[in-house]
Amino acid sequence: MTDQTQITLTVPSSVHVASIVGEADEFLRLIQDAYAARITVRGDSIILEGDPVEVQSLTALFSDLIKVIEHGDELDGDYVRRSIDLIRTAEFAPTALREDILLTYRGRAIRPKTIGQKHYVDAIRSNTITFGIGPAGTGKTYLAMAMAIAALKRKEVGRVILTRPIVEAGESLGFLPGTLTEKVDPYIRPLYDALYDMTDAERANQLIENGTIEIAPLAFMRGRTLNDSFIILDEAQNSTPEQMKMLLTRLGFSSKIVVTGDISQTDLPHGISGLHHVRPILEGLQDIAFCDLTRKDVVRHSLVAAIVAAYEKAPGGIRS
Repeated sequence: MTDQTQITLTVPSSVHVASIVGEADEFLRLIQDAYAARITVRGDSIILEGDPVEVQSLTALFSDLIKVIEHGDELDGDYVRRSIDLIRTAEFAPTALREDILLTYRGRAIRPKTIGQKHYVDAIRSNTITFGIGPAGTGKTYLAMAMAIAALKRKEVGRVILTRPIVEAGESLGFLPGTLTEKVDPYIRPLYDALYDMTDAERANQLIENGTIEIAPLAFMRGRTLNDSFIILDEAQNSTPEQMKMLLTRLGFSSKIVVTGDISQTDLPHGISGLHHVRPILEGLQDIAFCDLTRKDVVRHSLVAAIVAAYEKAPGGIRS
């Protein structure tokens, strides 16, 4: 018979047990479904009994959930699921993610929330060029943007450059009404939205006006050398191989480049995606990292992960 271990955790008086187990025991059931060990909640005690490894894992899990509540935060099902995954893989403790604060704005901390996101931000820290590849909702652009703004605030770089390819940058763009700025604005508007979500709009507009933050179509990068900059190429699946090479070779001294995209959502009318083309060429080179994010790293509404999974399973290669 396998050795059995029993551990009793006492919940601090400052923490309501109901906030740990969830409404109608929602969180407790999630945990019970993930472990074979027996979990009993009595009063302010949580009794764990079973395989020593599982009991140790559960002890770490409940200890983390208690700390979250002690810090004044609220638990939700997504956080509990992510914490279970983190502890069961033994790769990161949930505290490693919670304490890895990239940027704080209006009292809200921006941090990685999944193992994949943690690998991604660590790769950005450690490498000059990082590729973040994965489906919608995995935080590819958002986390890169947070790190760029944080680097700007710490004066690690002198400017931030945010760029996107415009698929219609050829003949069809000329038929759209309005000035060039009005024509390209809808394509780069999501970058403005992300920026305004993590810094004061008035301050952001000042930084844009004085050139400290530049948001522009990818074509505008040609012929430049980008020194002392944090450069983000978003929606890179819509770049051509030539555009990708052009952007990467703009790299100057004291700069970083983060390239983000979802290969499954290429909108190019013809030809190969620069994001698909670049990997076999550059993967393995020193100071360049490729990070693959999956639906497990989706941190939008829980339905987004389900939608991504459904499209992946759909017949005929249906994609969004």
